[in-house]
Amino acid sequence: MPAAHPPTSRTAVLPLPSGPVSLGLPLARILPSGRSLLIGFALVALTVGAYLTARGTSMFAVQEVEVAGARPSVVERVDAALAPLEGMSLLSLDAAAIDRRLGGLPDVSLVSYDRAFPHTAKIVVSAERPVAVLRKGSQAWLVTERGRVLQELEDPAGLSLPRIWIADAAVPGEGDLLAAEEGLAPSRLLGRVLSVDARFFERVSEARAAEDGELMLVLAAGTELRLGAADDLPLQLAVAQRVLDLIGPEAQYVDVSVPERAVVQ
Repeated sequence: MPAAHPPTSRTAVLPLPSGPVSLGLPLARILPSGRSLLIGFALVALTVGAYLTARGTSMFAVQEVEVAGARPSVVERVDAALAPLEGMSLLSLDAAAIDRRLGGLPDVSLVSYDRAFPHTAKIVVSAERPVAVLRKGSQAWLVTERGRVLQELEDPAGLSLPRIWIADAAVPGEGDLLAAEEGLAPSRLLGRVLSVDARFFERVSEARAAEDGELMLVLAAGTELRLGAADDLPLQLAVAQRVLDLIGPEAQYVDVSVPERAVVQ
């Protein structure tokens, strides 16, 4: 019986393609069809058209303006200023439109607004409180707790607010902030005093700022309250009140720039 021959291996050589090899799907299967593109564009056009239609009709017209964030007297003034917004589309309502209406109220600024569909605009404002009468010679202006000029006063005698006296500093127009520290720093100090202790604020007749930055209040009884930089105003006012309770209004000054070591004369 003849011997069996071992199996022989066979090698097959495959020819390489002559063009570029495609590793992905055919291009026609990747791109959207013309029909899909047409439907997509039609939906976009319908959405834009619906928005423009709603914007230009009374569908979402403002029928109520809700104002919050300020005391009732301010809210009344804001309501009156924003009355022309009624009838305007909520879709076209924006901060610029509201700011234009609030332009006549220099003490009021917009904080935020929201659209409560279908017909309500919710607006939050912030109002600065008047805290002093700024005096320069015979002229007078009403200023706020942030040092903003509200208006020039023809007859300031009827106002019981503290006075701030300035010499040569220029006074900006209504609605603008004071630039000179001799007016700006005292007005901001008075705003802080009003926030910390409203009853103490009622006893203040004048506020001053020295060239070295020291702040001072003059009480109605004539006592000077020296606060330094007023870095710890609540404690300083509390110490000053305690000292005045003990010695009465006869003190020439009470220095609480370092409240732990008050000095009285």
